[in-house]
Amino acid sequence: MKVLLVNGSPHKKGCTYTALSEITKVLNEYDIETEIFWIGTKPIMGCTACGKCSELGKCAFDDKVNEFNEIAKDADGFIFGSPVYYAGASGQITSFLDRVFYSSNGIFQHKPGSVICSARRGGTTATYDQLNKYLGISQMPIISSHYWNMVHGNTPEEVMQDKEGICTMRQLAHNMAFYLKCIEAGKKQGIELIEEPKEFTNFIR
Repeated sequence: MKVLLVNGSPHKKGCTYTALSEITKVLNEYDIETEIFWIGTKPIMGCTACGKCSELGKCAFDDKVNEFNEIAKDADGFIFGSPVYYAGASGQITSFLDRVFYSSNGIFQHKPGSVICSARRGGTTATYDQLNKYLGISQMPIISSHYWNMVHGNTPEEVMQDKEGICTMRQLAHNMAFYLKCIEAGKKQGIELIEEPKEFTNFIR
């Protein structure tokens, strides 16, 4: 059982990483394997809606997106983390997630996911809402905590002083472990999820 965590910050071991690391500590206590995937600092192109991913089975632009999706195939749960930029997710992770989810060929479907955000002070709830949209449209059970999944601080040391934020990260991890084990138990009992055929309707006739 594995959870793949995404660090969408340009700082490899900054505030977002600190929050994600606290989550990994708890997941590891449940013998759940974890990996933090850093999207890095190189430019990530936004989706151009070329549609080539449906033909190629991967994104036409071969960068961190394809690297991540290859690893993601073997993951059972996901957590996406971003710093707050102007009350929204970073441009880097937004471009990354647009292409990851569009070219993923359904690898996220029915797998539990969560998002976290890190800010010095404000903009966290708008960022939280933005990031959750990717999960909701992909039929991913969204894992929450006893508060919105956010930490505050301008440095990793300050994040660790945000005791409520750290507690929220830890509870998120407990909840993720619980749902992963419930899914595993359900599969052993032969419980299957019914998939409705998709309908696409345009509003303009």
